Amino acid sequence: MTRLFYAACLVVLTASLARADDLVREMTSIQIALPGDGQARLEAMIVRPNGPGPFPLVIMVHGTPRDPKLIPNLSPALYIVPAEAFATRGYAAAAIMRRGFGHSEGPYVETIRGPCDSRDYIEVGRISAEDVLGAVAVLSGQPWVDPSRIILLGQSTGGFAVTAAAATNPAGVVGILDFAGGRGSDAPDHVCGPDRLVEAFGVFGQTARIPALWVYAENDHFFSPALAQRFFQAYTASGAPAQLAMLPAVGADGHFALTEAPQEVWPPVEAFLGSLGMPTQVTIELPPMTPLPPPPGVSASCLDGFRKYVESRSEAKAFAVNPEGHCGWVFAGLSTDQAKQVAISECAKRGSGCVLYAVGQALTQ
Repeated sequence: MTRLFYAACLVVLTASLARADDLVREMTSIQIALPGDGQARLEAMIVRPNGPGPFPLVIMVHGTPRDPKLIPNLSPALYIVPAEAFATRGYAAAAIMRRGFGHSEGPYVETIRGPCDSRDYIEVGRISAEDVLGAVAVLSGQPWVDPSRIILLGQSTGGFAVTAAAATNPAGVVGILDFAGGRGSDAPDHVCGPDRLVEAFGVFGQTARIPALWVYAENDHFFSPALAQRFFQAYTASGAPAQLAMLPAVGADGHFALTEAPQEVWPPVEAFLGSLGMPTQVTIELPPMTPLPPPPGVSASCLDGFRKYVESRSEAKAFAVNPEGHCGWVFAGLSTDQAKQVAISECAKRGSGCVLYAVGQALTQ
């Protein structure tokens, strides 16, 4: 992902992101246990109905930037829109950051070493699955979660992570949603050791017995439709129950359909959830967002970022611009003050003279 989430206890740091509607939004962290005696604190964002529950749970797992320098910049807030889509249908959505990503504790443990054609994708898949399974153990014990109705959702390397987790058939998990899952795409339309990656999907499929929906797009420039078909055939060869939905071209790169065009992915997701007897109907109507004019004279990527900024219902968000048309933003920070600082800092990485253009749901001038 190049563009800009064993029992243990939940919540050591929590910041409310709630607006005046019927959802609770919070940035928090969860302490998970790892195999052996290890533990790690993972950054998380929770979006759920404002009530006691218990609610079915969706755990959302992110991808990995091609540029490793971007790994510390990732945030679970990237998934605020799809998280709200689930929450308005009665789910508790928890987006987590794996070890070493964003503000989660490290070290980063998913480095794949060795020549491009001999990568060990099985091992790295199992390592990332440890974080997913740790989150399942913690979150399933929360009073607002129905531990018998859990969905694991992952995008890109997150999709690969939830697929690896599915191979262990964790208790309470009833479905897997894999959006453009895979690993090893080091450049557009190129994957290191694709045969080894296909092999890994086959290994995970040997034991996985949880129903899964895989969603890819015709213009995915990480994992092509032909390669996705190979993944799928290998995974289902040993009886793993799964279905593959191939979307038409979505945006400039269909790899990001989940976060950039969630309305395009919902129809197959709705059908899949319905087949599991899970909720699909909107039960919480959210008020419309305050319309804000985009900043003038900024780049196309900044305009796209501002569109996503407006869609985020967090009050702890900020958007900064500079005279050269560059920008920086935070969709859901721990506080308004922190969001302002980070937005200015991100903008300053691209140019000088950065000022705040919007904070929360309002322009600064």
